[in-house]
Amino acid sequence: MARKTDRPAYRCSECGWSTAKWLGRCPECQAWGTVEEVGGVPAVRTVPAARVASPALPIGQVNGLEAVARGTGVPELDRVLGGGLVPGAVVLLAGEPGVGKSTLLLDVAAKAASETHRTLYVTGEESAGQVRMRADRIGAIHDHLYLAAETDLGSVLGQLDAVKPSLLVLDSVQTVASAEVDGAPGGVAQVREVAGALIRASKERGMSTLLVGHVTKDGAIAGPRLLEHLVDVVLHFEGDRHARLRLVRGVKNRYGATDEVGCFELHDEGITSLADPSGLFLTRRDEPVPGTCLTVTLEGRRPLVAEVQSLTVASQIPSPRRTTSGLETSRVSMMLAVLEQRGQITALGKNDIYTATVGGVRLSEPAADLAVALALASAASDTPLPKNLVAIGEVGLAGEVRRVTGVQRRLAEAARLGFTQALVPADAGEAPPGMRVREVADIGEALRVLPGRAPESTGRAEVRR
Repeated sequence: MARKTDRPAYRCSECGWSTAKWLGRCPECQAWGTVEEVGGVPAVRTVPAARVASPALPIGQVNGLEAVARGTGVPELDRVLGGGLVPGAVVLLAGEPGVGKSTLLLDVAAKAASETHRTLYVTGEESAGQVRMRADRIGAIHDHLYLAAETDLGSVLGQLDAVKPSLLVLDSVQTVASAEVDGAPGGVAQVREVAGALIRASKERGMSTLLVGHVTKDGAIAGPRLLEHLVDVVLHFEGDRHARLRLVRGVKNRYGATDEVGCFELHDEGITSLADPSGLFLTRRDEPVPGTCLTVTLEGRRPLVAEVQSLTVASQIPSPRRTTSGLETSRVSMMLAVLEQRGQITALGKNDIYTATVGGVRLSEPAADLAVALALASAASDTPLPKNLVAIGEVGLAGEVRRVTGVQRRLAEAARLGFTQALVPADAGEAPPGMRVREVADIGEALRVLPGRAPESTGRAEVRR
């Protein structure tokens, strides 16, 4: 049979794209200097038809009960997964170093273990003794949780034959390598081979698999992009290492929605699910304080009440400081410009301005604009906003307050936590029982909630109970 002669081949070390000639820039991921020679192009062969292992069936005759999800014992993770882990599913969990990926998955491995469902935890980054110490600290000890320290793919597959687990946790996929493939662990070829072998083993055995993935300095998952296409579920584990809050977001999910977010609290005794995390983002006070305003953000489909704080002081330098934490600097700068031009607040230009959120939460959606603007105006006038007030709405450069999604869910969450007043855009819908909702059309109407702001005779604000 005729064959093509081998010729040099080149592959991008970032995304795995291959070509027969060298290029300075990868046309797939647009990275410079990442295309390297990896060897010869494999010979082209014609593959004959083979005998099928299992014949094709009408889709109505396929047993759907084999793909029923089983709970992990961690409610917030089950929420993101869509009910639990499906047998044969492969889940990739990625996150920054030190965010708590290993702690979370060790807790999942212990809670998912039972007499009928063994769990195998394979660590490639730590010794078995180090993992045992963490398990003692967080209470993740179970008779049917097995632990192995392996970095060879063949040894990992051998452990699967010996233990026969229902759940495999591999920490991490970048530390395991195959002796049959050239390259260092974590390389494009090695990650592709390791992930492919574990996916085949998961599908054949009906075993759920949780893979830990590293991320690059840009926050993307390290290794070839093919890895994200091969797995069934991709989750991102987020959180500031100096805060207690951790969020698990679904990026890809073949078995459920990707608009759910799981909330966890990381502490000395391990990691716990937070069914009601709003308390982490609030400061409970008897009396309101100038420069603070509350809003309701949507993390996926979950509403969370968060607090925005602002502080303005006279600047001692020619260029006043603008410092933000948990907020986008560009949107805070926009709110400052809108307040000065549309709200007629001129006391901000020459002051140092500090704006932050409470509890480490990040507010990136435009629905927090109105709360940011009111917090800045309150700090500039040294006047507190009314007690038990939440502000929801996007503020445009013309000063208009625009509608945002999920206003009813946001108001219902605020009412559940005891807030009795709300500023919202026009046409927000029916107000929750016991809440006084005021619809505002622009930033000028919104600023009238500050004591001392004289109301205009042409005010269009609508108050509903």
